[in-house]
Amino acid sequence: MTASSSSDTALALHLALFSHVACRPELEIDLGQAALLIAEPEYDDLDVAVYLRTLDRLADQVRPRLLSSGEPTVKAAALLGFLSEEEGFRGNTAEYDDPRNSFLNEVLERRLGIPISLAVLAMEVARRCDFTLHGVSFPGHFLLRVDGGSYTAGRGEDPSSAVLFDPMTGRRLAGDDLQALLARALGRRRTVTSDDLQVATKNAILIRMLTNLRNIYNRQGDESRQQLAHERIRALQNAAQKPPPRPGRPPRVVH
Repeated sequence: MTASSSSDTALALHLALFSHVACRPELEIDLGQAALLIAEPEYDDLDVAVYLRTLDRLADQVRPRLLSSGEPTVKAAALLGFLSEEEGFRGNTAEYDDPRNSFLNEVLERRLGIPISLAVLAMEVARRCDFTLHGVSFPGHFLLRVDGGSYTAGRGEDPSSAVLFDPMTGRRLAGDDLQALLARALGRRRTVTSDDLQVATKNAILIRMLTNLRNIYNRQGDESRQQLAHERIRALQNAAQKPPPRPGRPPRVVH
């Protein structure tokens, strides 16, 4: 077997494994495992189970303080404070386009990431603590959301609203913060809408992570990695378009 055919076989196996884990109905997707598999072609010895256990350990450490916290917003602030202040996870603003910022194994090793990878980290630790943090595909800067009603876009914080957090800093965001983030992303001002704050599905989160990588590889002129990212995006998009399976017809009972 030539080196080229061997490489093609390895990539085909990766796509099959990634699709098996990530291209499932929403409730069946293990986001942490799927995010780790994004990195699998880059690391011959990547042991996904090791990093899943790291997420387990982080959850074990923070769980007692979340149990003593009451409201979801207090839990979210406690969790994000634990990750940023005690564990040292932070945004890699100096080398934002480093592909390692998008690989969850590297985020766990280096304590560096970008908004979406840090958000996935927080969501997965929260899930292990029976607490839900939602991802939000906000333009230009992925966010975390704790539900508590409808967010009043552009009017600052409303105590009854959904609350947004920046996964890069762990900071709770007011309406003015969101307006500033949106203006920076678009290069112009417009009002934040409810569509900007919709909860992202796991499928959409994985597509955004891979789109970030595809864009990085495009800028670097790395065609093979760009193509692999594209193939995984296409698999996820196809999975999202599939109708949910119909319930099976009950077996006929013969008396």
